[in-house]
Amino acid sequence: MSGGFTTKAIHTPFAKKDAHGALHMPVYDCASFEFDSAEEIIDAFEGKKAAHAYSRITNPTIEHFENKIRNVTGAQGVIAVSSGMAAISNLVMSLCGAGDHIISNKYLFGNTKALFASTLKTWGLEASFIDLENLAEVRKAIQPNTKLIFGETIANPQMRVIDIPALSLVAKENKIPLVIDSTCTPPYLFNGKLNGADVEVISSTKYISGGATSVGGLIIDHGTFQWKNNSHLADLAKKMGPFALLAKLRKEVYRNIGTCLTPHNAYLQSLGLETLALRANVSCQNTLALAEFLEAHPNIKKVNYPGLKSSPYFELSKRLFPHLPGSILTFDLGSKAECTKFMNHLKIIRRATNINDNKTLIIHPSATIFAEFTEEQKVAMEVTSTMMRLSVGIEDLIDLKKDIELGLKSL
Repeated sequence: MSGGFTTKAIHTPFAKKDAHGALHMPVYDCASFEFDSAEEIIDAFEGKKAAHAYSRITNPTIEHFENKIRNVTGAQGVIAVSSGMAAISNLVMSLCGAGDHIISNKYLFGNTKALFASTLKTWGLEASFIDLENLAEVRKAIQPNTKLIFGETIANPQMRVIDIPALSLVAKENKIPLVIDSTCTPPYLFNGKLNGADVEVISSTKYISGGATSVGGLIIDHGTFQWKNNSHLADLAKKMGPFALLAKLRKEVYRNIGTCLTPHNAYLQSLGLETLALRANVSCQNTLALAEFLEAHPNIKKVNYPGLKSSPYFELSKRLFPHLPGSILTFDLGSKAECTKFMNHLKIIRRATNINDNKTLIIHPSATIFAEFTEEQKVAMEVTSTMMRLSVGIEDLIDLKKDIELGLKSL
C-alpha cells in the first residue's frame, strides 16, 4: 500500500471485508472459531488453509494490528505478543538453545539485562555484555555458537546511541542476525529495515498504545537474514525459506509458551498506531525544548538527550532518527536526596514508570527499575544515584516548564 506513515496506519485493509462495513476492525474477543465442515478444520490445523481456529495462536483483531505494523514498516512479517519482554524472550528462545551464546550491549534496560544474565542463564544461555559502540570489541566477542547480537536504538536510561548500520555490517560478515529493541524510537521515529536491523522487538505498551492504554509487544522480521545460517532454523528454512523464523514462532514457540496479545489490547494499540506520528511529533519537540531548558538551568548538573547539539550522539542521531531521538531525557541533580525532594514538589509531572504516556512521567532509575542491581553493577551500567529520567508527554510546554521550575525552587 502506498502513502505516508499515518495514511498506511489508518488505511491498512482488512484481511476480509467486514459483514457490517465497520471502519475499525471489530474486537473478536472470543477463544475459538467455528468451521463449516470437519474437512475445513482439519485443513486449518494441518496448515493447508489459512484460518483462525484458536485465539492463542491467531485472531482477526490481532492479525489486523500485525498487518498494520507490517504495512508501516515494510517488514516481511510481524507477531504481536503480550509485552515487550515477551517479544524478547520468545525471539531468543526461537533462535537459541542450551549452550548457545549471545552478544548484548552492557548499557541495557534492567529487565532485559536480568532476562539474559539470570533467567535464561539457568537454561544454559551464555551472554556477553559489551560496549556495542566498540566494533573491535564486538568482533572479538563473537564465538562459533553466537546466535544473535542484541542492542537498543537508544539505551534506557543511559541515552547512549549505537551505530546500527555499522554494527549491521559486522553482524552480516559473521552471518549473525542483528536484533534491535526500538521501543524508545518505534516506527515513524526509526526505520529498522533501512538501518540494518534484521529483527526488531518493541514494547508496544509505550508509544504505539496511544497514551499507555494497554500492554503489548511486537516481533518484527524484516526478511533480511538467511535463517538457514541459524542451526535451530536451518531445517525449517529448507521448507519455509525467509519465513522460517515466523513459522518457528507461530507454530511452536509463541504458540506453546502462550504469550498472546489479547484482542482488546490489539484493538487499542491498532487505534494508537493511527495517531503515533501526531503524538510523537509533539512529545519529541517537547523533549528537545525541555532538554535545552534544563541544560541552561544553574541547578542542573548534567542533561543527556541525543537531540542536543552538545550530545556526543547528536550527528549519529540525526542520521538514525530524522524526526528526533525519542521523548526520553535524563538529568542530574546534586544528590539522591535532591532528586527525591524535586519529585515530591511536582504538580503536573507524574511519579510513574513508563515511556510515552500522554502524561509526562518522572522516575529515579537507580532506586526503582535498577533496584535489584548492586551499586557496582549500576556504576558499570552508568546508572547513577543523581540521575532522573523524564519521559515527556504531550502537555503544553509552558506548563511543563513551570512545573519543573517549581520542583527546582524546592532545592
